[in-house]
Parts: sequence; C-alpha cells; structure tokens
Amino acid sequence: MKILAFALSGIGDALMFSPAIRLLKQYKPNCEIDILAMYKGVKEIYETNPFVNKVIYFDFLKEGYIKSLKFLLSLRKKYDVSINVYPSNRKEYNIISFLVGAKIRLAVKYKFLDFSNLGFLNNLRIEESILNHNVETNVLMISKLLNLASEQLPPLDLFISEDIEKKAEEYFSSLKVPNSTFIFGFHPGCSTLKNHINRRWSPDYFAELINLIDKNYDAIFFLFGGPDEIELRSYIKKKSNSNRVYIINANSFLETAALIKKCDVFITNDSGLMHAAAAVKAKVLPIIGPTNLHFIKPWRTTFEAATLNLECSPCFFYSPKPLNCKRNDIKYKCVKELTPNFVFNKFKILLDHNIANK
Repeated sequence: MKILAFALSGIGDALMFSPAIRLLKQYKPNCEIDILAMYKGVKEIYETNPFVNKVIYFDFLKEGYIKSLKFLLSLRKKYDVSINVYPSNRKEYNIISFLVGAKIRLAVKYKFLDFSNLGFLNNLRIEESILNHNVETNVLMISKLLNLASEQLPPLDLFISEDIEKKAEEYFSSLKVPNSTFIFGFHPGCSTLKNHINRRWSPDYFAELINLIDKNYDAIFFLFGGPDEIELRSYIKKKSNSNRVYIINANSFLETAALIKKCDVFITNDSGLMHAAAAVKAKVLPIIGPTNLHFIKPWRTTFEAATLNLECSPCFFYSPKPLNCKRNDIKYKCVKELTPNFVFNKFKILLDHNIANK
C-alpha cells in the first residue's frame, strides 16, 4: 500500500499527525508512507521520522497555480491512499487530494463550512468532534482506514539525532549563561495568518511575567521564536528588568526543540513550538484564548493551561474564515484579561509539580 499524507499546514499540525503515522506502520509494516509538505519546518520534522519513506517538499504559495498544477499531475495515480492531515479544512487541500487521484482519499467531514470547501471530493471520511484532540481525530482516520476496533493513542514523535543534540549543546555553551537553578523558556509568537496574531498574549505581559518570576526564582530565561519574531523577542527582553534573558536563534527547528528540552517550564502561546515542547516532554504552560483547548492541549506531557474559560470560548473552529471576536465589550477579552499575575499563579502550580517529580 502506497500512502501520501498532505501535511500542508504548520509544524503543530504535523506533529499531531505523527502518532497516526506510527499506528499506520504498526498495523501495515510494509506500507510506504510519503509526506507532502510546503513548510520547511514540517519537512525537517518528517525527514528524521523512521516511519516515513520520503518527504516531498513543494512551496505551493511561492510556485503559483501553473507550476503547482503540473507538480500535482506528476503525482497522479501513484498512490493507493491519500490523507488530508487534520485540520485541513480548505478547498485548496481537497482539490489537491482530488487531483492526485488516489483510489482512497481519507479526510474529516468538518462541522463548519465543509461543503463550501469541497470536502465531498474525499471518499472516505470520519465526522469531526469538537471534544476530540487533534491527535485523536487523526488516529480515528487511520482506524477507519484500517478497520480497527479500538484506537491506540501514541505520543508525539519528534526524532532528534545525536548530531543535532550536539549542535544544540554547542549553541547552549556559546551563550555562556550563568549557573542557575532553573531555565524557563518562552514563545511569545504564533502564526499571524487568518488574523491569528490576536491569539498572542501581550508582549508587555510576557515581560511582566519574566519580572515576576525573576523576583521569586533563581532562573535564566530563553526567548524562542522564528526569524520573523526577532523584533517581538527583542522588545520583551528590553521591557523586562532581568539581565538573564537570552534570545534563542538556533539553526534549525530540531535544534530549537533540543534546546526546549533544557527548560524546566515552557510558557507559550498556542503555537507549533507548544507542540514541539510536548513532543520533547517539557512541562508546558500554554496561554489559551479563543482556540479550543480540547483540540490542541499539549499531548502526553505535564501542562497547566492559563485560560479564562469565558462563556464565549472557544470561538475559533477549523474553517478558512479569519479569527474574529464577536464580543461587544472587550475584543479578544479571553487574551487581554489574562493578567501576568493569573499566569504566574498557574506557573507556580506547574513548577511545584515539576519539582515534586524531579
């Protein structure tokens, strides 16, 4: 059986599909699994995954319609099964699946805007549940494909080589950080597509939280993020009072993940690095506003979510529509009224758990 999985969204979604890949190989050890990716971070994740035969990288956004069509037609009829990694509720993804032309086209039937996004172009589907984690939904798709009576729920897979671990250690040594009791990691960014910048916690709040922690703990602070988040992280470092804040600019996603492993607690917006932290078993404090915690909570690791659980939450579901707050009083109240003190109290709960389990 030849399988092509369309992992065309971000790093977090790619990681939350990794347990499904493990399950596929467990029950169909002779199957060939290829991954189609259009983000370099996703390519990096799957190139080291021993359950994946090949990663096909193609930047649809850069190449345009004509080159993209030619590329997809070059894949046509080469696969027995194609899988739209959950979530992927966009008509473009369903058209890609249809053009590749696998006999079985596996996907999710979404509760919102499924028909208008041409979900019917897939011919083997499961119903979406707003109570399931994304890992569970991906595993349910594989269970449907393989006709399994029950579902196993493996951890996230992120394979970091000894060479990458060594490079991360060399980078860490180059920082010449002072000796301290704790290392705390932060990711103040997230995707900005579809208005998702409004999921971000205030950078001023991140700086205030660092100051609160610095007053109470002997720690150093690592600010993680991509090249497009350098200005954001520089602002937070400048606004904080601590002289122990370090901006981390690792050479690759996997090197970044190896450095996250060093953190006693990783504090983050809902982002791909949140899932990377879960994959390396870091203790995670996710700051959750409009998204559904059931969908994206850190998988199979210790976490303590900072969320207000407002009556209007969650208001973001998987559809191509941009994020839009419908409140009449305070727009994005779920994020704006999450105070540094509130998050600090969640942090102390998580850190106490961390200390108790050392």
